[in-house]
Amino acid sequence: MTMQKVRPGQGDQTRPGQGDQELDREYVVDDAPARLTLAQRLGLVAAPAQRLTGSEWSAVKIRCVRQGDSASPCAICREEFCLQPQVLLSCSHVFHRACLQSYERFCGRKCCPLCRKEQYETRIIHDAAFLFRQRSATRIQACWRGYLARRWYRQVRKTTPPRDRHLRRKFFEEKLQELNTSLLRCCQADVEGFLWGIERSLSSSRRVFQQLGRPAGLIPQDWDSVLGQAQRRGTWDCPICLTPVFSSGWGSGRGGVLLSCSHLFHPSCLDAFESFGQDRTPSCPLCRSSYSRRPV
Repeated sequence: MTMQKVRPGQGDQTRPGQGDQELDREYVVDDAPARLTLAQRLGLVAAPAQRLTGSEWSAVKIRCVRQGDSASPCAICREEFCLQPQVLLSCSHVFHRACLQSYERFCGRKCCPLCRKEQYETRIIHDAAFLFRQRSATRIQACWRGYLARRWYRQVRKTTPPRDRHLRRKFFEEKLQELNTSLLRCCQADVEGFLWGIERSLSSSRRVFQQLGRPAGLIPQDWDSVLGQAQRRGTWDCPICLTPVFSSGWGSGRGGVLLSCSHLFHPSCLDAFESFGQDRTPSCPLCRSSYSRRPV
């Protein structure tokens, strides 16, 4: 394999290697020119144009930058260049490399799609990729700064009360709700079980106080006052089964049982209630107080 000769001043036009440091280098895509024939050397036939030098390519690129072709879409596919390979023609027009190759295969000859210049030279450049990275970095920075600003604003809203009266009231209501929620989360026990335990403790304490303040048994005079209180109340329905305790009047029918708290029940209903309850000391189904019972 023969080595290609490089003209002086065109050292940057050779094809670079595949390393990471060579990705952003610019190079000429066209093959090296063929040797001149004898007729071309004698001047009988016009010789092909000489390859552009590095200074000439610099002038072409400056003209391309002034036109802003790298910041515009490709003239063939009308899509942005992004990070796709980009070629600069010697006429200062820019295209996708794949689009230009497809255009050349379709036309069957080599001419610029815009100015129709033939026998042009192509050079790989990375201006559009640089602009795309710059725009992408700007968008990423804008998103990150927006995220920081929004997070700072949310933190300020959580810690600083507003000046408006209605908004200030809503702010402190939300703070109180957060405190209640955190308190419930810290409580490992079940809330319903906790409240039920409190209720059972209160009922047990109430029964103890009632037992301490009341004698163990009622004398007949006390039962007479309890019976009079029940008669004055005038309620003859059993609170458990909701049926009349006496069929026609006081003392008629199958009878009932009178508690020391002056409440009246069916004996069978009260026995079933006592067997259903778990407390050792039964309590009245209505007033929850300990009682003594007497049939009537």
